[in-house]
Amino acid sequence: MTINHTVKVYPSKTALAREDQLAWKIAAVATDPVEVEPAVVDMAVNRIVDNAAVAVAALNRGPVAAARAQALAHPRDGGAAVFGISADRRFAAEWAAWANGTAVRELDFHDTFLAADYSHPGDNIPALLAVAQQTGRGGEDLVRGIATAYEIQIDLVKGICLHAHKIDHIAHLGPSAAAGLGTLLGLPTETVFQAVQQALHTSVSTRQSRKGEISSWKAFAPAHAGKLAIEAVDRAMRGEGAPSPIYEGEDSVVARVLDGPDAEYTVPLPAPGEAKRAILESYTKEHSAEYQSQAIIDLAFRMREKIADFEEIERLVLHTSHHTHYVIGTGAGDPQKMDPGASRETLDHSIMYILAVALQDGEWHHIRSYAPERAARPDTVRLWHKISTVEDPEWTARYHEPDPNRRAFGGRLEIELKSGETIVDELAVANAHSAGARPFARADYVRKFETLADGIAAPDEQHRFLELVQRLPDLGPEDLGGLNVAVDPAGLVNAERDDRGIF
Repeated sequence: MTINHTVKVYPSKTALAREDQLAWKIAAVATDPVEVEPAVVDMAVNRIVDNAAVAVAALNRGPVAAARAQALAHPRDGGAAVFGISADRRFAAEWAAWANGTAVRELDFHDTFLAADYSHPGDNIPALLAVAQQTGRGGEDLVRGIATAYEIQIDLVKGICLHAHKIDHIAHLGPSAAAGLGTLLGLPTETVFQAVQQALHTSVSTRQSRKGEISSWKAFAPAHAGKLAIEAVDRAMRGEGAPSPIYEGEDSVVARVLDGPDAEYTVPLPAPGEAKRAILESYTKEHSAEYQSQAIIDLAFRMREKIADFEEIERLVLHTSHHTHYVIGTGAGDPQKMDPGASRETLDHSIMYILAVALQDGEWHHIRSYAPERAARPDTVRLWHKISTVEDPEWTARYHEPDPNRRAFGGRLEIELKSGETIVDELAVANAHSAGARPFARADYVRKFETLADGIAAPDEQHRFLELVQRLPDLGPEDLGGLNVAVDPAGLVNAERDDRGIF
């Protein structure tokens, strides 16, 4: 049975017992030796496959190549593997996590969970996998760590809103990765408690990374949180403490960064002995775009069949949730979201652009749909600039619906033609969502991997990885290094250390 924990600020003169602090309660969940249910194991495999798919597809993109070059400057015998590089070569775990985390995040194409805040809980996996490889853990240990990390991040996202204060969602990722590492390594509750607090303290940053002219830092940010979590755990294992209470203190994150001294949050956590199942509430992306656009892309594919001539469209209005309107819609007030010269990262966060291309093309591709020449096509720009969004309270309520079976991230699209005819349709969840028309299953994850790895990783290497990862719980330490996808160095940017930076 889940327990709802109240989190509020206490003055320094009030000695709040450790057992009453959220960080301790998180640590207690991490150190609770519950069994991992079969469905959770299966989903952990799916998430590793999903991460590898999007990481391989991004290997030669600028941020990924830069992060890899930094990792290659930190070789370590018995360390961790780096995506793209042969597993025979190993690197310091925190730097492997940095490189792999950037690769996973770059295309914004892996799993998601949305509630009071936003998250991509798959961002936990690179740090956990790197540490498991370096410390000689097996597949069962990794699964247990992943179950904890997902549980903590998703529970924090349910209870504490960061974006209302323009704080980036990696502030929930640092603590969840630290907790997952605690489970993976079998650490005592006291050690995990200190690591969770350090990881939160060091991973608070603003949402400017996702605003205006969105830069490559959007890809680096989760990898940075994972790296910080590894370092926090290492310090805690050496007996170092942390700012405490990090959530409830007089000058804590809650008091000074979030809702302030009068704040009160409710965070659900599993009761002692309760299995960690939160990973089952997460969902992946079928399309390489911001999650709120997934259902809208599917809706556009359906509605385009009813439009004979896109030039006959007078205007398009998307009625949707607060988040979609204000973060990726016209409510954001970002002119960059209507700019044909905008970066891929910005176009990925423009539902107006995404709608225009999805309507015209009837497909969404992680490269073609963002190509500069595609964004600059005159007919696309004309259609794009006819699109607006409005917040609809009903869709906002569905977005925040506590029941995961009713929670929705879609909208209603009204297309007005010059003839006066109006075409209206709506879609609540993406086709690939667990409640959608075609929920993703193992075969879909495998197909996504094979599609994205095609022409990048050799077929034999793809097969080796897929065969290995599907035996995850039975893998020994000697096998875990193989949860990596190597490619031909001749086709890899920064296959060797470069001299452009300090490292």
